[in-house]
Formats: sequence, C-alpha cells, structure tokens
Amino acid sequence: MRGRLLAGVATLACGPLFLAGQAFAQDATPPAPAAGSADGLAAEAVYMDAGSVSRDGDVLTAEGPADGARVFARFRDHTLQARRIDYDLANQTASASGEVELTAPDGTVVFASLLELEDDLQTGIAVDFATRLENGASLMAATAVRRSDTLNELNYALFTPCPICDEEGRPKTPSISIQAERVVQDEALRAILYRNAVFKIGGVPVLYLPFFGHPDPTVERASGFLVPIIDFDEERGVSYEQPYLIVVSPSEDWLISPQLNTSVAPLLNVQWRRRFADGTVEVRSGYTYERTFGDFDIDGDGIDDVATPLDREHRSYLLAYGRFDPDGPWRWGFTVERVSDKTLFDRYDVRNPYPDNGLYYGDERRLISQIYAEHQTRRSYVSLAAFDIQSLRVAIPNEAAPGLNVFESDSSLPVVAPLITARWEPRGEVMGGRLRLSGSSVALFRDDFVGSPVLRPEIVPDPVPAGLSGVDSRRVSGQLDWRRAFVSRAGVIWEPFVDGRVDLYSLDDLPAPFEAGTQTLSRGRFSAGLDVRYPLVRSFAGGGDLIVEPQAQLSVSTATDLDPRIPNEDSQTLELDESSLFRMDRFPGYDFYEGGVRLTLGTRATYRWGEAREASLFIGKSWRDDDEPGLRALIPNPDPLAPPAFYDPSGLVSASSDWVVQGSFAPSEGVRGWAHATIDDSGNIRRAEASVEATWRRRDRASVTYIVDRSNPLGGPLNRNYEFVELRGQQFIWGNWGIAGAGVMDLERDLITRSEIGLLFDDDCFRFEVGYRRDNTRVRPSGPSDGVYIRLNLATFGGSGYDRNERRW
Repeated sequence: MRGRLLAGVATLACGPLFLAGQAFAQDATPPAPAAGSADGLAAEAVYMDAGSVSRDGDVLTAEGPADGARVFARFRDHTLQARRIDYDLANQTASASGEVELTAPDGTVVFASLLELEDDLQTGIAVDFATRLENGASLMAATAVRRSDTLNELNYALFTPCPICDEEGRPKTPSISIQAERVVQDEALRAILYRNAVFKIGGVPVLYLPFFGHPDPTVERASGFLVPIIDFDEERGVSYEQPYLIVVSPSEDWLISPQLNTSVAPLLNVQWRRRFADGTVEVRSGYTYERTFGDFDIDGDGIDDVATPLDREHRSYLLAYGRFDPDGPWRWGFTVERVSDKTLFDRYDVRNPYPDNGLYYGDERRLISQIYAEHQTRRSYVSLAAFDIQSLRVAIPNEAAPGLNVFESDSSLPVVAPLITARWEPRGEVMGGRLRLSGSSVALFRDDFVGSPVLRPEIVPDPVPAGLSGVDSRRVSGQLDWRRAFVSRAGVIWEPFVDGRVDLYSLDDLPAPFEAGTQTLSRGRFSAGLDVRYPLVRSFAGGGDLIVEPQAQLSVSTATDLDPRIPNEDSQTLELDESSLFRMDRFPGYDFYEGGVRLTLGTRATYRWGEAREASLFIGKSWRDDDEPGLRALIPNPDPLAPPAFYDPSGLVSASSDWVVQGSFAPSEGVRGWAHATIDDSGNIRRAEASVEATWRRRDRASVTYIVDRSNPLGGPLNRNYEFVELRGQQFIWGNWGIAGAGVMDLERDLITRSEIGLLFDDDCFRFEVGYRRDNTRVRPSGPSDGVYIRLNLATFGGSGYDRNERRW
C-alpha cells in the first residue's frame, strides 16, 4: 500500500507539469491585477473560471468542463486548479479534488489528489501530497497536514533532491532519497525531521535511522553536519574528517572540522566567516600535538636515523583574509598566512592551503601575509602594500629520506614595506594621443645574504663569507608613456609612441669590495618608436574567414645602465609571449630593462569557420643592436678554482631574442587546445606549455597538459628544469557509471609523481567516486604514499573531496 501511495504521489508531481499548460490554454484569460493589489481582488473575493459554477449560500462550487480542463480559481493571492473546487466565502475555507495544484503567494506549488484549507487558509490537509522546492528538491507524502503557517506534518513521506520526472514528464526513481514513516517540516526551526528514516540509492535501501534531521532545503544555510571526508594515507592511516557548520547569523558562521586519524594524532580545523556591510573576513586555522612523522630512514634499514623530529610538538596553521570595499574610491584588505612547520599541509592533506587572496599572491608553496589599500578612479590608480613571505619550497630534496628535505629559508626572502604603485591619465588627449604617468616605490629588507640571480655575478663573493648580511634596497621610479594611433586609407594602423623613465636606488649592506654604508644610484631611459599593424581579412566561398595581422615595432632608446650593485628583486623571471614581446618594458618589474635600437616583428594568422570554430597561430621575434651581458646570471660552481660561467635566464641577453610561438585551436564544439613556446636560435625549446581538452557525450571528457622548462643549466640539486605531462579524464561506460582518473608524469625523473584511478557514479544529482591514489611528489615528508580516496557530492547536502588543491607538480 505504501509503495502504491508514493507511486501515485510521484505521478501527481510529474503529471501537472504538462496538464497545467493545457488547462491554462483552454481557460479564459484571468483578469489583469488591479493597481495596488497583488491579484486585483478584494480580500473576501474569489475569481473562478470553470465549466460550471453554482452557489449555495456562501459556498461556491465549481466543476471543470467535459473537455477535461481543470477549474481555475484565484483568491487571497493564491491560485488553485482542480477538477472540483468548493469555496466558502464566509469562512474563507476551500476544498479541491482531482489533480489539485495550489500556488502560494511565495511561489511554492503543492500537488495533491484532495486538498482542504481552513483557518483563513493557514491550515489544511492533503492526500497524495507533493511539492517541489525552489532548489528542485521534491517532498511527497501519502497524507499531509498543515498544522500552522510554519508547521507541516507528513505521513509515509519521501524526500529527494533529485529529479523524479524524466524529460517526457514520466515518473522515475530518484538517485537518492529519504523515505520515512513520519516527517515534520518546521519552518520556524528551519528543519525537516524524520522518524524511521530509510536512505535509498537508486531505490535500494542502504541505511536506516530511527531519527534523522536536516535543514529545510529552502534555507540557504543552517547549522548541522556536512558531508564527511574519508581518506587513507600510509602515514596517517584511515582519516575521517567530519565538518560541522554553526550558523550564527545570516552574515556569520563557524565551521568546525576535526580530522581523526588511526595512526597519528587528530588535527582540529576551524573556520570563521563574517560578512559586513562593505566587506568579508574569513579565518581558517588548524591545530595538532604530534611529531613530524615521515621518512627519516637514510640508509633504508627500516629505522629512522634522526630522532629529533620524532618529538611531539604543538603544530598549527593560520590562513586568514579580509576584503573591504566601502563607498568611494578606496578599498583595502589583508591576508595572514602562516604554518608552524613546512610539511604540515602535506602530512595532513589540508584543503586549499595556498589560496589566492589579497592584492598580491604567494606563488606555489609560498604563503604571504600582507596589508594593502587601493584608490581607483576613472583616470587614476594608487595602491599601497606591505607583506612578508613564508616559503614551503624544497630547496634540496633528499631522495633517500624525504623527511630530511632541505627547505628554502624564510630569512633569505625579503620583507616588503612598503610597495607603492600609481598611475594617472589626464582627462583629454595630449597632442592628439593618450598620455599616462606612472610611478612605483618599494623598500625591501632581507636578513640573509643571497647571491645570483638577486645580485649580479660581478658582486657575489667567492666563496661567500659566513654570516654575511642581506642587501637592503629602496627604489623610486617614475615613468611617462605617450601613444597615438593613426589609420591610413589602406587600413594600416600607425602608432608612434614616446616612453621615458627614471629610477633612484638606495642600497645598504653591499658585500666587499664595495664601500660600507648607504649608496645612492640613479639611472634613466628615454625611448621613441613606432608600432605598425596591418590587419588583413579574406572570406572564402565555403564560409571561412582568414585574418592575418602582421605587426612591427621599431624603437630607439638610450643605452642601458644596469649597474651591477642594483639587486634584481622583481625581474628574475620573464615569460615572453605575444603581448610581452612588443612591450617597451618586457621584464615584469623595474630592476632589469633594455635599451638601444630594437626591431620586433610578429604575425598572427586566425582562421574561423562554422560556429565557434577557429585556429590561430602567432610567430614573433625581436632584434637589438647589441648584446646585453648585464642580463646574464651566474652558474654556481662549488670548485673555487673553476672559471665563472654564465647563462641566459630570460632569452634576451643576445642581440637576437628567442622565437615566440603561440597558438590555439577549437576545431569543434567539444575540442579545444592551446600552446606556447619560446625557442632559441639553435632550435632548442627554452620553455613550452601545451594543453588539449575534449568533451563528448556531454559528460565524457579528457585533457592532456604538457609543460617544460629548459632555461636553467645549473647542475645537481640546484637545477630547476622540469618537464611534466598531466592527464585527466572521465568516461561513462554504462548509464551513469564510469571511470575517472588523473596522473602527472615527471619526465625529468622518469617518475609518475601523482596518479589516481577510480569508479564513478554521476547523474547530475548524486556523484560518488572511489578509487586508488598514489602520491610520489618530492615534497612529501613520508615519501611515496598509496591509499584509497572517496569523494561524494550530494545535491542539497553538499559535497566532499572536490575542493582540494590536487595539482602538485
């Protein structure tokens, strides 16, 4: 009987979706609402559109016509459709039977076979009850009683966040559901409470609970348990993390998420979030009292060779940020990112430990604490910031015992206080073109001495004396940039430009043989040049368009003044691509720059056909009138008698720059890719990246990414070259069942650093993934790890395992 009742409820929930459209098409158009009233009716009035309406005292009875259309009624901002409706004008009660559909003023829709409303429409009873909530979830019952305007009671009920109708409107078994003998929906408590609840997956019972409750799905946030995170690691053992959300107010909540482990002490994670009228603050923290577990076995005899890291200590992390954007041109914020030891995130697999918050981001495996403010108008911008960096990078990996990896020292990184950038443009044109004035100022303080590439090879002592102090630097820069565009009758775009900049430096603690004390330096550069572009377009008879845009830049600048005493703090890395190749300042910062006569040529060709189908290729290169040896970096050599050797980290040392090759393609709606490479004159790849993504049958997808860096010739542990291939994909094999996997291959070491393969179920409502994972990254203190992962994502209830930072190259 219960199964037949619930099947009937599902039919009612699915059927009115198309019956309602037929009824409205056949009924007369209801009168337009009157001004000042939600439905144009007086409080005691009722509007009916039916085949026949009769009146007995204050009771109106309406029945549908013979053609099958339902009665339509409107009263008290409610709309009601049914085969028969009885409405008592005096008592403001109503009853309906036969394919009943009631729409409340808040938009909630209720379906039933029999419905009675009493007490000024605030209470009532329904048979074969069904309702669809705002988020798509469905709640159904054999009988439903509305005891008050905030309390609903359902008997032999079923709740599901999944679709219960297929695309043709026919009932189907939901992927996940909760069936209970009795359900109470308490809108005041904002919860749904179950008695004798049975959890089903695909209609199959998997769990029974005598009592169960969860937030009302119409509630945006409510206190309660979230989906747990289950994992396995060889060092931690089985891990079970159970998040619990505490909602303090609509603008504040706490998330307490203890991670329990079978082999090590638990880790308590806590998160606090607060939204203000003009900003947001979020604080994440974790604490444990445990040893630095890992692989400390140097000789491979199964016994740790270092005892000190095995002592238990207080260990914690703090990740916090705040953003405030009040009315007006100013906004400000901060980040606080610190961890007690450099392997805590890896050992406990902390989720998203390197967030991108604040004005400046810490790069991979670096935490940044900062405070900043910005002022922006339509013609000006100013930012002020100060920050400190904590590094979690491995400087020298220990392949035999990863627990003994040597990490980058924090004292070798600078404290930046302050960093100021500004730019301003006048309201109108200047000499027919755009004028921009910009400036920058920074002060950096470093405790420990570091050599190349921060310092030029000419001033790095050999050998470096122990205890040498780090070089402190302060810089102020000003720049002028003017540009004007002309378009000839033939379509050629001519852009003359003028660029000038001045830098002032103040340096302390330079090593011998330089003089002690503060040294002040100044330099400047003036440039003038011309950019020329000639876009060409040709359409073909088959519908394709070819766009070819050759581009050239000729510039003349004063000679470069790269004083060897100036540290290179902001220009150590350079990514030559289509946009940076034509900039006057191709380095990302101010410490390095180029001068002299320079010619840059490049061409982009793009072919487009069909809808959203195209292929594009760019090739470019730059020539300078002379080499620039000041851009070289020193190759460290432990042999003090060996002659100094240098290398080109940027591709701009010689008069001829690297070739820049860049392209993208999208041959079909489900396939797209891109690639970028810099190639030296010998044909060797310096850096390259490429990626291809494909999607088919809507949910099947795969991607492959390749990245390589051959720019660093350093030998031994100081070598920073790398070459990786990453594969990701999922393929559904039968219905909603499939397989998913990912892997990262270190081609430099001929080693798979991370891989996983698992079984997947996904029907757009419920996603479950279980599989095997192996982690063999260098930063793991415990060495290679094998384990089982479980990822779960439930509609309405949330998910686990999908917000982790899984990319660890």
